Amino acid sequence: MITAGTHDSLLDEITGPTPGQMLRKRVFGHQGLLIGAVVLIILTIIAILAPWIAPHDPYAQSLMTRMEPPVFMGGTWEHPLGTDHLGRDYLSRLIYGARISLLIGAVAALISGVIGTAMGVAAGYFGGKVDAVVTFLINVRLAMPVVLVALAVVAILGGSLQVVIMVLGLLLWDRFAVVMRASTMQVRRREYVAAAQVIGASTPRILLSEIMPNIANNLIVVVTLEMAHAILLEAALSFLGLGVQPPTPSWGLMVSEGKNMMLFEPWLVLIPGAVLFVLVLAINLMGDGLRDVTAPENRS
Repeated sequence: MITAGTHDSLLDEITGPTPGQMLRKRVFGHQGLLIGAVVLIILTIIAILAPWIAPHDPYAQSLMTRMEPPVFMGGTWEHPLGTDHLGRDYLSRLIYGARISLLIGAVAALISGVIGTAMGVAAGYFGGKVDAVVTFLINVRLAMPVVLVALAVVAILGGSLQVVIMVLGLLLWDRFAVVMRASTMQVRRREYVAAAQVIGASTPRILLSEIMPNIANNLIVVVTLEMAHAILLEAALSFLGLGVQPPTPSWGLMVSEGKNMMLFEPWLVLIPGAVLFVLVLAINLMGDGLRDVTAPENRS
């Protein structure tokens, strides 16, 4: 007697796995992607729930308890990761700092993604003069050192969360433009695009219905990479005193504030540096994993 489960397994053997089943198999079989995604999800949940899980107010100062060491270096559980030079709880500042890093990374990647994707898709689809103009703008942008330009602009406008996000968003669009331009050039030669043009579909409809869905996998990969890039740049700017300003908790700012005591209290630098490393590594692992599982050679 053939049961429903047996019938399904026999059917799978005859027809083969569906694209959705193959994608799930590749995703759950990619350790780097799973590790990166799990770590990023955990850090995102911590950032969202910061007001409820932080043990102390990250801005509250207490000079009586300043420079307490972490619990693993002889401190107390009242401040598990110790306190900084103003007596602020280090664990609470780390938790709230996750909000700053993820917010800047996500919003900067969104802004640069919109700009770069629009330019790249337009250049790849229309070609000709549009492609020449976009290519020129990309070359101009690539000739500009991001860190130096960001330092100059932030120094002129003043360091703040909004300024840092806008500066990074307006400087990190080049990779989006390059990748989307190349991807669009490949897709626009496909038969389904030609068929849509023959039946009289409008250009916006072709771009939204035929082009974008078929280059979305490349876009997702670039978003993850640029998000990690933006987080590192924000940390660098904050470390130099031109990014997020005190007393806002920022991991780069925490490293900057602890550098003067690094020889005596190295944990002031090591703890936020380690958390920043883990976040960037998780995003890069997820980006590399997405690139691997969505590669054309893995879809067949």
